[in-house]
Amino acid sequence: MGIITFLLLPFSWLYGSLMMMRNFLFDTGLFPSRRFDIPVISVGNLSLGGTGKTPHTEYLIRLLRDRYYVSTLSRGYGRETRGFILASRRTNARYIGDEPLQYLKKFGNIRVAVDENRARGIRKLLEKIPGPDVILLDDAFQHRWVKPGLSVLLTDYLNPYFEDRVVPSGRLREFPIGARRADLIIVTKTPKILSPITRRRLLEKVNPLPRQQVFFSYIQYGDPLPVFDFTDPCFATRPAYILLFTGIAQDYPLKEHLERLCRDLIVVRYPDHHHYTLKDFESLKKQFEDLPGHKKILVTTEKDAMRLKTPEAATVFRNLPLFFVPIEIRFHGNDQPAFDQIILDYMEKHRRPHPVPPPADHPEEDIPEE
Repeated sequence: MGIITFLLLPFSWLYGSLMMMRNFLFDTGLFPSRRFDIPVISVGNLSLGGTGKTPHTEYLIRLLRDRYYVSTLSRGYGRETRGFILASRRTNARYIGDEPLQYLKKFGNIRVAVDENRARGIRKLLEKIPGPDVILLDDAFQHRWVKPGLSVLLTDYLNPYFEDRVVPSGRLREFPIGARRADLIIVTKTPKILSPITRRRLLEKVNPLPRQQVFFSYIQYGDPLPVFDFTDPCFATRPAYILLFTGIAQDYPLKEHLERLCRDLIVVRYPDHHHYTLKDFESLKKQFEDLPGHKKILVTTEKDAMRLKTPEAATVFRNLPLFFVPIEIRFHGNDQPAFDQIILDYMEKHRRPHPVPPPADHPEEDIPEE
């Protein structure tokens, strides 16, 4: 433990104690948690980010969307708006945030909404659209004004909550004891080959309650896709250089993946949910053009690509080989059927008696808070 971390410990204990008192007020009912009469599944974490909430929420969307009318509700972190917004096909990341925009672009038969007040957001969703069969709450583990029917907690394999501290000396939003509120715990970003010994050790560290179940997931990378209308065969022929730029909390899995695909990897990091500017684009272009040779490409994350859908970015990167790497979640061994069955059993138990058919497409215009 470094001296700075040691000096910050009292502030961590103070903040953690305040969060514990807040949780006590919710647990005792002094602060009310609202329940809704439709299935609500929360996906969240104890840390400040980087556990894989977006791809795990996408996993749930893929699992449920052919059976049920799915809606997602997020805070819309990093957006330049406030209040409730029901997204449309014309929405951009500055209006609803990059993660909700990613859901919107990838899935055509779901509804995507944002609201920093999740209880209000659910109420408005139910008012403005035919009642959804399930609402997926993205990053809502600490938003206790809503009581989800099923709570999924994520923790990073290399940065687990049980080995971390509360901010500012660590990255936790509350003490690790908060994990007891979860119904399902997923250890994310594990190696593709997870030994039984490692799995058993992690289970002992998580130390779940009898009612909790623990699963282990890993990232499956897809083929790189162009951010703009550009095709270039150099990626398939093993580029000599990859310039990776990211604005996410944890980029180490993608960095390790790309290091195996090129001779040299250059990484440019920006803050999480960074709003890219024209100056950023021009700087990246110059760094890319300064790399020697022709077998070189630019790579970013799928989430960052959502923030590049601007005229400025299109102008700067129009003739450059800029790609993003799509990802999906996979579970180890029998974890996938077991996890899927829990989710589907929950849905069947709480589904509405007369489900409404999902809409064919997103609305033409955004629906803001009245």
